[in-house]
Amino acid sequence: MTAVRRATPADAAELVRLRKIMLDAMRPSDDVAWQPYTEKTLRFHLADVEGPLSVFVVEAPDAPGTLAACATGTIDLSLGGPGNPEGTAGHVFNVCTDPAYRRRGYSRACMDALLAWFKERDVRRVDLHASAEGEPLYSSLGFARTPAPAMRLTL
Repeated sequence: MTAVRRATPADAAELVRLRKIMLDAMRPSDDVAWQPYTEKTLRFHLADVEGPLSVFVVEAPDAPGTLAACATGTIDLSLGGPGNPEGTAGHVFNVCTDPAYRRRGYSRACMDALLAWFKERDVRRVDLHASAEGEPLYSSLGFARTPAPAMRLTL
């Protein structure tokens, strides 16, 4: 069985490293200016164990202090409605496994822990954006494509 734990502020630098791997897999970039800010943000949010952000990680079995995989989630608050009276929604992002540790079930283990965290908080709907590589995992966990188109405005 894979040992999964909730990330702590001490994991922030490793989580940024994994995020860079994930982002570069989608669109390679030499821009690293975001990394110090992201590490600071992670340290802040991971210190608040009752807060709306959580990350679950698997440590590298052969490299102390190194993370092999992670899955991050947030809980967003909206207004309630049919099927979701509390108005909460989960959002999964930053799911990544270091290439040296892939095909061992680490992302699945992190996702299982993250989904359990959402359930403990009575979050009834969880959304994510899947890469082609990640879609089989998410489908196997019960995620399905939705007909609703997304729109974005960058200010």
